[in-house]
Amino acid sequence: MTSPVGFTLVQLRYFLVAAECGSMTTASAELNIAQSAVSAAVHNLERDLRVQLFIRRRGRGLVLTPAGERLQHQARELLARAREVEGEARGSGETLSGPVTVGCFVTLAPFYLPALFRACTRHYPGIEIDVVEAEAEQLRQALHAGRIDFALTYDLGLSPQFAEDGETIARFPAYAIVAAGHRLAERGTVELAELAAEPLVLLDLPYTRDYFRALVAGSGTAPDVRYRTQSYETVRSMVAEGLGYSVLNQRPATRSTYAGGEVVELELRDGRAPLELKLATVQGVTQTARARAVMELLRGIARERSATA
Repeated sequence: MTSPVGFTLVQLRYFLVAAECGSMTTASAELNIAQSAVSAAVHNLERDLRVQLFIRRRGRGLVLTPAGERLQHQARELLARAREVEGEARGSGETLSGPVTVGCFVTLAPFYLPALFRACTRHYPGIEIDVVEAEAEQLRQALHAGRIDFALTYDLGLSPQFAEDGETIARFPAYAIVAAGHRLAERGTVELAELAAEPLVLLDLPYTRDYFRALVAGSGTAPDVRYRTQSYETVRSMVAEGLGYSVLNQRPATRSTYAGGEVVELELRDGRAPLELKLATVQGVTQTARARAVMELLRGIARERSATA
Protein backbone atom coordinates (compact mmCIF):
# COMPACT_ATOMS: atom_id res chain seq x y z
CA MET A 1 0.00 0.00 0.00
CA THR A 2 1.30 3.44 -0.91
CA SER A 3 1.75 6.05 1.78
CA PRO A 4 -0.90 8.81 1.92
CA VAL A 5 0.02 12.26 0.64
CA GLY A 6 0.75 14.58 3.54
CA PHE A 7 -0.34 17.88 1.98
CA THR A 8 -3.71 19.11 0.72
CA LEU A 9 -4.93 20.92 -2.37
CA VAL A 10 -5.99 23.81 -0.13
CA GLN A 11 -2.42 24.19 1.10
CA LEU A 12 -1.19 24.25 -2.49
CA ARG A 13 -3.77 26.88 -3.44
CA TYR A 14 -2.84 29.12 -0.52
CA PHE A 15 0.85 28.67 -1.34
CA LEU A 16 0.28 29.68 -4.99
CA VAL A 17 -1.63 32.80 -4.04
CA ALA A 18 1.04 33.78 -1.52
CA ALA A 19 3.73 33.24 -4.15
CA GLU A 20 1.84 35.36 -6.66
CA CYS A 21 1.17 38.16 -4.18
CA GLY A 22 4.58 38.06 -2.50
CA SER A 23 2.93 38.68 0.85
CA MET A 24 0.88 36.71 3.37
CA THR A 25 -1.18 39.79 4.12
CA THR A 26 -2.02 40.43 0.46
CA ALA A 27 -2.73 36.74 -0.08
CA SER A 28 -5.18 36.66 2.85
CA ALA A 29 -7.04 39.62 1.36
CA GLU A 30 -7.10 37.96 -2.05
CA LEU A 31 -8.45 34.73 -0.54
CA ASN A 32 -10.75 36.56 1.87
CA ILE A 33 -9.49 34.56 4.85
CA ALA A 34 -7.42 35.33 7.94
CA GLN A 35 -3.70 35.85 7.46
CA SER A 36 -3.04 33.24 10.13
CA ALA A 37 -4.80 30.63 7.98
CA VAL A 38 -2.54 31.38 5.00
CA SER A 39 0.59 31.36 7.16
CA ALA A 40 -0.41 28.11 8.84
CA ALA A 41 -1.14 26.42 5.51
CA VAL A 42 2.24 27.41 4.07
CA HIS A 43 4.05 26.44 7.29
CA ASN A 44 2.38 23.01 7.35
CA LEU A 45 3.14 22.52 3.65
CA GLU A 46 6.82 23.24 4.29
CA ARG A 47 6.77 20.86 7.22
CA ASP A 48 5.09 18.08 5.25
CA LEU A 49 7.45 18.46 2.28
CA ARG A 50 10.48 19.11 4.49
CA VAL A 51 11.62 22.05 2.37
CA GLN A 52 11.69 25.82 2.76
CA LEU A 53 9.45 27.40 0.13
CA PHE A 54 9.87 31.09 0.94
CA ILE A 55 12.55 33.42 2.21
CA ARG A 56 10.67 35.72 4.57
CA ARG A 57 12.05 39.25 4.69
CA ARG A 58 10.60 41.52 7.36
CA GLY A 59 8.91 44.45 5.68
CA ARG A 60 9.94 43.26 2.22
CA GLY A 61 7.61 40.36 1.54
CA LEU A 62 8.19 36.80 0.36
CA VAL A 63 10.75 35.45 -2.10
CA LEU A 64 10.50 31.93 -3.50
CA THR A 65 13.40 29.58 -2.85
CA PRO A 66 14.53 27.28 -5.72
CA ALA A 67 12.40 24.54 -4.14
CA GLY A 68 9.48 26.97 -3.99
CA GLU A 69 9.86 27.84 -7.67
CA ARG A 70 9.78 24.17 -8.62
CA LEU A 71 6.70 23.56 -6.48
CA GLN A 72 4.99 26.61 -7.98
CA HIS A 73 5.02 25.03 -11.46
CA GLN A 74 4.05 21.59 -10.18
CA ALA A 75 1.25 22.93 -7.99
CA ARG A 76 -0.34 24.82 -10.88
CA GLU A 77 -0.36 21.67 -12.96
CA LEU A 78 -1.69 19.53 -10.10
CA LEU A 79 -4.53 21.93 -9.28
CA ALA A 80 -5.49 22.21 -12.95
CA ARG A 81 -5.63 18.43 -13.19
CA ALA A 82 -7.68 18.27 -9.98
CA ARG A 83 -10.27 20.59 -11.53
CA GLU A 84 -10.48 18.31 -14.56
CA VAL A 85 -10.96 15.26 -12.36
CA GLU A 86 -13.71 17.07 -10.47
CA GLY A 87 -15.48 17.96 -13.69
CA GLU A 88 -15.31 14.41 -15.00
CA ALA A 89 -16.57 13.02 -11.69
CA ARG A 90 -19.56 15.32 -11.89
CA GLY A 91 -20.37 14.11 -15.37
CA SER A 92 -19.26 17.31 -17.10
CA GLY A 93 -16.11 15.93 -18.68
CA GLU A 94 -17.54 16.20 -22.19
CA THR A 95 -18.18 19.92 -21.75
CA LEU A 96 -14.92 21.76 -21.32
CA SER A 97 -15.10 24.79 -19.09
CA GLY A 98 -12.88 27.07 -17.09
CA PRO A 99 -10.10 29.58 -17.75
CA VAL A 100 -7.30 29.39 -20.29
CA THR A 101 -4.69 32.15 -20.38
CA VAL A 102 -3.11 32.59 -23.79
CA GLY A 103 0.02 34.63 -24.43
CA CYS A 104 0.02 36.27 -27.84
CA PHE A 105 2.84 38.09 -29.61
CA VAL A 106 1.56 41.63 -29.92
CA THR A 107 1.56 41.93 -33.74
CA LEU A 108 -0.26 38.60 -34.11
CA ALA A 109 -3.20 39.62 -31.91
CA PRO A 110 -5.46 41.25 -34.55
CA PHE A 111 -4.91 38.37 -36.96
CA TYR A 112 -5.64 35.49 -34.58
CA LEU A 113 -7.52 36.56 -31.46
CA PRO A 114 -10.85 37.58 -33.03
CA ALA A 115 -11.01 34.28 -34.93
CA LEU A 116 -10.01 32.39 -31.78
CA PHE A 117 -12.74 33.97 -29.66
CA ARG A 118 -15.32 33.31 -32.37
CA ALA A 119 -14.29 29.65 -32.71
CA CYS A 120 -14.13 29.12 -28.96
CA THR A 121 -17.58 30.64 -28.44
CA ARG A 122 -18.95 28.30 -31.07
CA HIS A 123 -17.25 25.06 -29.98
CA TYR A 124 -16.46 25.55 -26.27
CA PRO A 125 -18.74 28.21 -24.78
CA GLY A 126 -17.72 27.15 -21.25
CA ILE A 127 -14.05 28.04 -21.77
CA GLU A 128 -13.03 31.52 -20.64
CA ILE A 129 -10.05 32.82 -22.61
CA ASP A 130 -7.85 35.47 -21.06
CA VAL A 131 -5.10 36.99 -23.20
CA VAL A 132 -1.72 38.48 -22.42
CA GLU A 133 -0.46 40.48 -25.42
CA ALA A 134 3.27 41.08 -25.19
CA GLU A 135 6.64 41.01 -26.91
CA ALA A 136 8.76 37.87 -27.22
CA GLU A 137 10.80 38.36 -24.04
CA GLN A 138 7.73 39.20 -21.96
CA LEU A 139 6.00 36.06 -23.23
CA ARG A 140 9.05 33.99 -22.32
CA GLN A 141 8.96 35.37 -18.79
CA ALA A 142 5.21 34.78 -18.50
CA LEU A 143 5.65 31.16 -19.56
CA HIS A 144 8.44 30.65 -17.05
CA ALA A 145 6.38 32.21 -14.26
CA GLY A 146 3.29 30.18 -15.15
CA ARG A 147 1.15 33.26 -15.80
CA ILE A 148 0.06 31.89 -19.17
CA ASP A 149 -0.77 28.35 -20.29
CA PHE A 150 1.00 28.68 -23.63
CA ALA A 151 2.05 31.35 -26.11
CA LEU A 152 1.26 32.01 -29.76
CA THR A 153 4.43 33.60 -31.06
CA TYR A 154 7.12 33.59 -33.69
CA ASP A 155 10.32 31.60 -33.23
CA LEU A 156 12.11 34.80 -32.25
CA GLY A 157 13.77 35.12 -28.86
CA LEU A 158 12.63 31.72 -27.57
CA SER A 159 15.12 30.06 -25.25
CA PRO A 160 15.82 26.33 -25.82
CA GLN A 161 13.58 25.50 -22.85
CA PHE A 162 10.57 26.75 -24.84
CA ALA A 163 11.79 26.36 -28.41
CA GLU A 164 12.26 22.61 -27.96
CA ASP A 165 8.65 22.18 -26.89
CA GLY A 166 7.41 24.82 -29.29
CA GLU A 167 5.24 23.40 -32.06
CA THR A 168 5.44 25.05 -35.47
CA ILE A 169 1.88 25.46 -36.73
CA ALA A 170 2.51 27.64 -39.79
CA ARG A 171 5.25 29.35 -41.80
CA PHE A 172 4.94 32.82 -43.26
CA PRO A 173 7.43 34.15 -45.82
CA ALA A 174 8.42 37.79 -45.65
CA TYR A 175 7.12 40.23 -48.25
CA ALA A 176 7.70 43.90 -49.02
CA ILE A 177 5.14 46.69 -48.98
CA VAL A 178 5.28 49.98 -50.87
CA ALA A 179 2.85 52.85 -51.38
CA ALA A 180 0.16 52.33 -54.02
CA GLY A 181 1.81 54.93 -56.28
CA HIS A 182 5.32 53.53 -55.91
CA ARG A 183 7.42 52.98 -59.05
CA LEU A 184 7.48 49.21 -58.40
CA ALA A 185 3.88 48.83 -57.25
CA GLU A 186 2.75 47.08 -60.43
CA ARG A 187 5.62 44.60 -60.50
CA GLY A 188 4.15 41.96 -58.16
CA THR A 189 7.60 40.69 -57.20
CA VAL A 190 10.81 42.44 -56.21
CA GLU A 191 14.30 41.86 -54.89
CA LEU A 192 15.18 43.75 -51.73
CA ALA A 193 18.24 45.19 -53.42
CA GLU A 194 15.90 47.14 -55.71
CA LEU A 195 14.55 48.99 -52.65
CA ALA A 196 17.91 49.53 -50.96
CA ALA A 197 18.18 53.20 -51.94
CA GLU A 198 14.90 54.01 -50.18
CA PRO A 199 14.21 54.47 -46.46
CA LEU A 200 13.15 51.40 -44.49
CA VAL A 201 10.19 51.83 -42.14
CA LEU A 202 11.15 49.38 -39.41
CA LEU A 203 8.80 47.44 -37.13
CA ASP A 204 10.90 48.17 -34.07
CA LEU A 205 10.23 45.40 -31.55
CA PRO A 206 12.86 43.32 -29.74
CA TYR A 207 14.12 40.43 -31.92
CA THR A 208 11.71 41.51 -34.67
CA ARG A 209 13.91 44.47 -35.58
CA ASP A 210 16.95 42.19 -35.84
CA TYR A 211 15.06 39.76 -38.07
CA PHE A 212 13.99 42.45 -40.55
CA ARG A 213 17.36 44.20 -40.58
CA ALA A 214 19.04 40.86 -41.27
CA LEU A 215 16.62 40.19 -44.13
CA VAL A 216 17.57 43.44 -45.85
CA ALA A 217 21.27 43.03 -45.09
CA GLY A 218 21.09 39.57 -46.65
CA SER A 219 20.48 41.23 -50.01
CA GLY A 220 23.98 42.69 -49.82
CA THR A 221 22.80 46.19 -48.94
CA ALA A 222 22.78 48.12 -45.70
CA PRO A 223 19.22 49.03 -44.63
CA ASP A 224 18.56 52.76 -44.40
CA VAL A 225 16.36 52.76 -41.30
CA ARG A 226 14.79 56.21 -41.44
CA TYR A 227 11.64 55.57 -39.41
CA ARG A 228 10.88 53.24 -36.49
CA THR A 229 7.64 52.30 -34.79
CA GLN A 230 6.41 49.51 -32.54
CA SER A 231 2.99 49.49 -34.21
CA TYR A 232 2.30 47.15 -37.12
CA GLU A 233 -0.42 49.43 -38.50
CA THR A 234 1.71 52.55 -38.12
CA VAL A 235 4.32 50.87 -40.33
CA ARG A 236 1.68 50.36 -43.02
CA SER A 237 0.34 53.90 -42.69
CA MET A 238 3.82 55.44 -43.01
CA VAL A 239 4.57 53.35 -46.08
CA ALA A 240 1.24 54.38 -47.61
CA GLU A 241 2.30 58.02 -47.18
CA GLY A 242 5.34 57.36 -49.34
CA LEU A 243 7.87 57.60 -46.51
CA GLY A 244 9.63 54.40 -47.51
CA TYR A 245 9.13 50.66 -47.82
CA SER A 246 8.87 47.92 -45.21
CA VAL A 247 9.04 44.15 -44.83
CA LEU A 248 6.36 42.17 -42.98
CA ASN A 249 5.07 38.60 -42.63
CA GLN A 250 1.37 38.62 -41.72
CA ARG A 251 -0.97 39.82 -44.47
CA PRO A 252 -4.03 41.98 -43.70
CA ALA A 253 -7.18 41.31 -45.70
CA THR A 254 -7.17 44.85 -47.11
CA ARG A 255 -4.70 47.21 -48.74
CA SER A 256 -6.20 50.18 -46.91
CA THR A 257 -4.59 51.66 -43.79
CA TYR A 258 -6.20 53.33 -40.78
CA ALA A 259 -5.26 56.72 -42.22
CA GLY A 260 -6.98 56.01 -45.54
CA GLY A 261 -3.90 55.31 -47.65
CA GLU A 262 -3.10 52.14 -49.54
CA VAL A 263 -0.11 49.81 -49.66
CA VAL A 264 0.83 47.20 -52.23
CA GLU A 265 2.35 43.84 -51.30
CA LEU A 266 5.33 42.61 -53.31
CA GLU A 267 6.58 39.03 -53.19
CA LEU A 268 10.31 38.69 -52.53
CA ARG A 269 12.41 36.81 -55.05
CA ASP A 270 15.32 36.58 -52.62
CA GLY A 271 14.25 33.19 -51.28
CA ARG A 272 14.41 34.11 -47.61
CA ALA A 273 13.43 31.48 -45.04
CA PRO A 274 9.87 31.98 -43.74
CA LEU A 275 9.16 32.99 -40.17
CA GLU A 276 7.76 30.13 -38.09
CA LEU A 277 4.58 30.58 -36.05
CA LYS A 278 4.72 28.52 -32.86
CA LEU A 279 2.66 27.36 -29.95
CA ALA A 280 5.26 27.66 -27.20
CA THR A 281 4.95 25.71 -23.97
CA VAL A 282 7.13 24.94 -20.99
CA GLN A 283 9.05 21.71 -21.23
CA GLY A 284 7.54 18.96 -19.08
CA VAL A 285 4.29 20.79 -18.26
CA THR A 286 1.13 18.90 -19.21
CA GLN A 287 -1.56 21.15 -20.66
CA THR A 288 -5.12 20.94 -19.37
CA ALA A 289 -7.79 19.52 -21.65
CA ARG A 290 -9.28 22.97 -22.21
CA ALA A 291 -5.86 24.46 -23.04
CA ARG A 292 -5.29 21.65 -25.54
CA ALA A 293 -8.68 22.40 -27.09
CA VAL A 294 -7.80 26.09 -27.51
CA MET A 295 -4.44 25.14 -29.03
CA GLU A 296 -6.22 22.94 -31.56
CA LEU A 297 -8.47 25.85 -32.54
CA LEU A 298 -5.37 27.97 -33.15
CA ARG A 299 -3.87 25.25 -35.33
CA GLY A 300 -6.94 25.38 -37.54
CA ILE A 301 -6.88 29.18 -37.74
CA ALA A 302 -3.18 29.11 -38.64
CA ARG A 303 -3.79 26.56 -41.38
CA GLU A 304 -6.47 28.77 -42.90
CA ARG A 305 -4.26 31.87 -42.78
CA SER A 306 -1.20 30.11 -44.22
CA ALA A 307 -3.30 28.68 -47.04
CA THR A 308 -4.28 32.18 -48.15
CA ALA A 309 -0.89 33.82 -47.52
